Amino acid sequence: MLRQFRFSKSTFLALTLAIAVTVVAEEPARQAGRFTFDLVDENRVPAPFRLEARPDVAFELKPLASAATAFAISEVTFPSPVVTPHQANNTVHCEYFCPAGEGRRPGVIVLHILGGDFPLARLFCRGLATRGCSALFVKMPYYGPRREPGVPTRMVSPDAHETVRGMTQAVKDVRYAAAWLASRPEVDREQLGIMGISLGGITSALAFTAEPRLQRACLLLAGGDVGKVAWEAQELSELRERWEADGGTKDSLMELMRTVDPAAYGDNVKNRKILMLNASHDEVIPPVCTEALWQAFGKPPIVWWDAGHYTAARFIFEGLDKATKFFAPEVDRAE
Repeated sequence: MLRQFRFSKSTFLALTLAIAVTVVAEEPARQAGRFTFDLVDENRVPAPFRLEARPDVAFELKPLASAATAFAISEVTFPSPVVTPHQANNTVHCEYFCPAGEGRRPGVIVLHILGGDFPLARLFCRGLATRGCSALFVKMPYYGPRREPGVPTRMVSPDAHETVRGMTQAVKDVRYAAAWLASRPEVDREQLGIMGISLGGITSALAFTAEPRLQRACLLLAGGDVGKVAWEAQELSELRERWEADGGTKDSLMELMRTVDPAAYGDNVKNRKILMLNASHDEVIPPVCTEALWQAFGKPPIVWWDAGHYTAARFIFEGLDKATKFFAPEVDRAE
């Protein structure tokens, strides 16, 4: 699931310039606060992703110095609603890109790809913030600072049960992230959305079915029928081989993975806005899996690029433009 992009030299240079590296001049003071996770239509949330209400979730926000003038960047942390045996993984780490100016604006959660290449997620956050959206880049379980040295556990791993647990935690983390965004005075809680690419796209689709606060989703190189993806994708061959070695079958894997298949919960996204951007020759997320999600989500607008999963990199700036327009404040949104 999209571990890395393959760029020409000119495209790589453009991307490098677009992703200005955050530079911290000195250690800024952390700001402590609290937000409420209240239940919004919880009876419609699929059972694996339900949470209890919490009136006082603590968070910390640390402003970062950067060269950007159109938006400010901060680190944000809060506890995961899921407690795992690994302490580092129990804190959700985010980066918040907040546009300059007055008034409330849309808020968008951004999820990264399987390889954990954070600069790509930051590129979309910068694009969203430049277009007037508050963007919250959420690092998923066992990625970045959530990965303890020497601990082999991963969100997507050769252990299918571990993968289901990791994706379930990611969705619950996103639910807290949506509540945090909704609590911000500069964010319009009626205009919350989510986006991601590849694994981030699948997880975004799954979280979209589980979090009623989210009203828009832009899904890049994503699909449904994730059991089929797990069984066929070369990137997940170790998972399939381990499953078979333990006596599992294709049917039993499909049944397990259905728990984290966004296409299984398509009824939950009726009357919400969705944009899908996909590759017609995708060798990782087969087009039939994309079509399964498209059907389950009510046949929303979809763009098919003439590319594979990795060669879709040449459409990255087109995707950036479409995604940021999709989430932009209503007054600026292209029809």
